[in-house]
Amino acid sequence: MPCEFKTAELPNGLRLIAEVDPQSYTAAAGFFVRTGSRDEQAQFMGVSHFLEHMMFKGTPRRSADDVNREFDELGANYNAFTSQEMTAFWAHVMPEYLNPALDLLADIMRPALREQDFQTERGVILEEIAMYADMPFWRLYEASMEHYYRHHPLAYRVLGTNETIGGLQREAMQAYFNDRYSADNTVLALAGNLDFDAAVDAVGDWCGRWKRTDTKRHYDELSLADHHFTIDDANSNRHYMLMIAPAPAADDDRRYAASMLASLLGDQEGSLLYWALVEPGIAEEAQVGFDGRDGVGEYYVFASCPTERAAQVEEIVSDQIKRCLELVTEDDLVRLRNKTATSVTLAGERPAGRMKRLGRVWTYLQRYSTLEEELARIQAVTLDDVRAVYEAFPFRPRTVGHLRPMA
Repeated sequence: MPCEFKTAELPNGLRLIAEVDPQSYTAAAGFFVRTGSRDEQAQFMGVSHFLEHMMFKGTPRRSADDVNREFDELGANYNAFTSQEMTAFWAHVMPEYLNPALDLLADIMRPALREQDFQTERGVILEEIAMYADMPFWRLYEASMEHYYRHHPLAYRVLGTNETIGGLQREAMQAYFNDRYSADNTVLALAGNLDFDAAVDAVGDWCGRWKRTDTKRHYDELSLADHHFTIDDANSNRHYMLMIAPAPAADDDRRYAASMLASLLGDQEGSLLYWALVEPGIAEEAQVGFDGRDGVGEYYVFASCPTERAAQVEEIVSDQIKRCLELVTEDDLVRLRNKTATSVTLAGERPAGRMKRLGRVWTYLQRYSTLEEELARIQAVTLDDVRAVYEAFPFRPRTVGHLRPMA
């Protein structure tokens, strides 16, 4: 019996979506909020991620210990994440525990934001920033995004900076929360063995009083140009290169071909860059990825190598990008379509995977598509589609960043 899609909307604008599968052995639920670092003000950079931490520090009904203990008592696999464009809180449980898991998730979505907890967690965030600052790749990635997006808010760091987190006040966090974490800016995604009507009734009791704010995302103008920069890093013992270039947005139908092109160029094994750089031992790593975002998208090309080979690696990367359409064959595309379809199917076999896919797709596109439709779109990509997306997005203009060991 295939999954059945169901949807409902509470009077306050909170949307519930579900793929119901009575034959599943588990159930999953997640709140997805359409807010992230791109929706912050520059002086409050990192507030979305900070709020993710605060959600687990207690509510008017529960302490932080209560939250963790109750999730554990349910046997839940639970977590949260913050990105540039969304924040999510989810749990995966046995079907009989879905209702108490929903109660718990709904409760932490309205945190107490106590001042003492705020000050304690500020220290945790600053330690996290320091930890990532010691990772050469992460330093290069954040710097590359800042150079590429420049004055656009997608340049903002998800974790924030020492200055923005150190200067953030609880009142500013509360104001941001009140505006962005509203009922009409949130979707609850469910998947697995569940009673959807009962879930709607229960969520209506717990979330029906959440406010509607009609908050909107601002779409700043993006100005791009070729750019190179270099960072000298005392903690690095190898050379890293990261290239960022324009690609289709999340709602662009060309995103499927763009994803295929990225994998054909730089999948971990069997790609053009693998055979040109990794297999002959010129570079230790060489990958290409695609990120479709709200209104924009980007390719990223990453490689690591000994410093003395950095110029050679960048030259080979540029050459492979320039020649990729003449080097890729139909057999390559068939192999990749099948590999991608397998990966997507495996991710969708468990309710947690289906729930996350549901939440992400709806948050970006405000519509539903089945896993089968997604697989059909993947299998339908042709070499002509790959050529067309390359011609529209030819990895130009590009920002190229280098992080090298300090001499």
